Amino acid sequence: MISASDFRNGITIEKDGNVLEIIEFQHVKPGKGAAFVRTKLKDVINGGVTETTFRPTEKFPQARIDRKEYQYLYADGDLYTFMDTENYDQVTLGKEVIGDKMTFVKENDMVKLMSYNGNFFSMEPPMFVELEITETEPGFKGNTATGATKPATVETGATVNVPLFCNIGDVIKIDTRSGEYLSRA
Repeated sequence: MISASDFRNGITIEKDGNVLEIIEFQHVKPGKGAAFVRTKLKDVINGGVTETTFRPTEKFPQARIDRKEYQYLYADGDLYTFMDTENYDQVTLGKEVIGDKMTFVKENDMVKLMSYNGNFFSMEPPMFVELEITETEPGFKGNTATGATKPATVETGATVNVPLFCNIGDVIKIDTRSGEYLSRA
């Protein structure tokens, strides 16, 4: 059990049958009246965010979220199959669970699947990936002086803005959280 006075960012709790992650918290001690804890909570299953206040003495059970590395094997329509590399168990998750997080993930990449009580609810791609450019306009000598960019399609089908000097066949490093070009690999 964790009390509201012990809240910290990133802690997950169970409240009313929901698993909630604390995004922000603030201990408030008004000049008049009792102290309280103002929080911003994110439902880890469906992603909804709510703001709630608690008395510092309120207690909640701490939720245990399991994060485990799996290898992405293949997609079959809207279903994605992952394999646990330790025991070779396979897990198939639908697009409603994964969302658009597969944009920069290619086959055989390692990802983290998150589960609560054995039920998978989300996937975390690697923070940085290296992908090959498959389609873009040709670059020209001298195009490095300005900060201009052009769209490029990478091997997963995603479109990324890259500097003008990048060409087809170049391998680039991408930040999966923002979808931004970082450097040539």
